[in-house]
Amino acid sequence: MASQAPVPRTPLSRDRVLRAAVEIADADGLQAATMRRIGESLGAEAMSLYYHVANKNDLLDGLVDVLMDEITEAVDGDRPADDWKQALRQRILSARQVMLRHRWAPGLLEGRTSMRPAVVLYHDQLVGLMRSGGFSYDLAHHALHALGSRALGFSQELFDPSAGAGEVSDRMLAELASQVPNLAGMLAEIAHDDPESTIGWCDDQAEFEFALDLILDGLERLNS
Repeated sequence: MASQAPVPRTPLSRDRVLRAAVEIADADGLQAATMRRIGESLGAEAMSLYYHVANKNDLLDGLVDVLMDEITEAVDGDRPADDWKQALRQRILSARQVMLRHRWAPGLLEGRTSMRPAVVLYHDQLVGLMRSGGFSYDLAHHALHALGSRALGFSQELFDPSAGAGEVSDRMLAELASQVPNLAGMLAEIAHDDPESTIGWCDDQAEFEFALDLILDGLERLNS
């Protein structure tokens, strides 16, 4: 009886390494995406990965590129809006869906010290949308500053979520009330009911859209 031919292994590639890293980060956080863990998931020695990603910094840059590819795909799948304001809003909320799929992505983008070409291209397209709506370069420049990280679909945290911002108990509120009565009153009243719409501590979908619309409404007024 003839023996069966062995099933050929799928060769390693940069794309496979990066996709494996994304899956690990989605499951266990970005810190879990080590070369060893990626190699195990691909059935390869960790050292063999260095033919495709030079080092950890190159891996992280590659993950940014994967994210931007996903954002581009999401944006390209949208039906173009009729005016700059709706088009800009639509594009940013599409980017946000990618951030919500990959909860580690905002931290990665905040931590990079240089901007990847794909990120530059994304912002160039935002400026293009504004220019098509009659913005001067000066106003578009102000707009990018006002949007900040919201341009990529998330809002940068005012406080460090790792410092512990879980559920506030009645006892904690009572203790807080004497020292910071206004914040204590706000925390007692406000709660985000949909954790699936939240990145980090307080990046709720409703809050994100509220701030985005404030900025866009202001830009519309300045551009009129």
